[in-house]
Amino acid sequence: MRQRDGKYLGKRSESRAAYLCLLPSIIGLVFLTYIPLVSVCVLGFFKWGKGAPDPVFVGLQNYIRLFTVDPYFRDSLKVTLYFSLLAVLGSMVYSLFIAILLNRKIPARGFFRAIFYLPYVLPAMAVYIGWSWLYESNFGLFNYILSTFGVQKVRFLADSSLVGPSLALIAVWLSGNLIVIFLAGLQNVPQVYHDAAEIDGANGFQRFLHVTIPCMTPIIFYNLLMALITNMQIVTPALALTNGGPGNASTYITYLMYRYAFVSNQLGYAGAISFVFFILIAILTILLFATSKSWIFYEGER
Repeated sequence: MRQRDGKYLGKRSESRAAYLCLLPSIIGLVFLTYIPLVSVCVLGFFKWGKGAPDPVFVGLQNYIRLFTVDPYFRDSLKVTLYFSLLAVLGSMVYSLFIAILLNRKIPARGFFRAIFYLPYVLPAMAVYIGWSWLYESNFGLFNYILSTFGVQKVRFLADSSLVGPSLALIAVWLSGNLIVIFLAGLQNVPQVYHDAAEIDGANGFQRFLHVTIPCMTPIIFYNLLMALITNMQIVTPALALTNGGPGNASTYITYLMYRYAFVSNQLGYAGAISFVFFILIAILTILLFATSKSWIFYEGER
């Protein structure tokens, strides 16, 4: 009986220690995530801003305006999804390709790993301003290179059809964190699987397609999810370079929220946009999780 009581008390003390260690994270989640999320949702039911010193309850008026009257929201939704599609697909392909190259035995491999990771830790505002010099229509490096081939000047950031791909290219270049995660995943692929496939006569591409990719699917899923969430919330290029232009071609949803909240001083309406945007990201995340079971391979499964 005493032995059972001792085990019970031991488990209780371990549980208390675990909860004590988790307490800072729990407090952070509650005060930095959940309470602000609920506050933004509630704020969407009020009219608050310039000319209204106290919040005025308006019910669903902000949400109705969002989906029926405001044309900027529909445009921002389109350009956000378009940018995210380009940036996510480009980042995944680029990061996996670079990770495969860095996984090989090459001279100064550690140096090159640091070089490709470095853009991720640089200040985002400085990165976008630096790229704006490369994109500059008259004296930018890219236009200089194109001019040597007889191509006329390209207005990368002033053409509504080019600004999305141009900004997405910067986002792809900034995906050094994905490279590091892919590299870690490649190093954990069991060598015995490659050896068995090679004995069966599989060439390098076949081993990559049927061994490496299936073993990497959990890593691919994680990077895909992180890239989707990150690029859906893009706002820095619009603030640093384009101010949402040309036209509304780079008025992403996060920039639209910023403009309504801090330029037009419509905090209640910006809160409604923010909550709807949260629901949109949640839906995309749920869909990604729901479809992942059909293509993710875990070691030990058939």
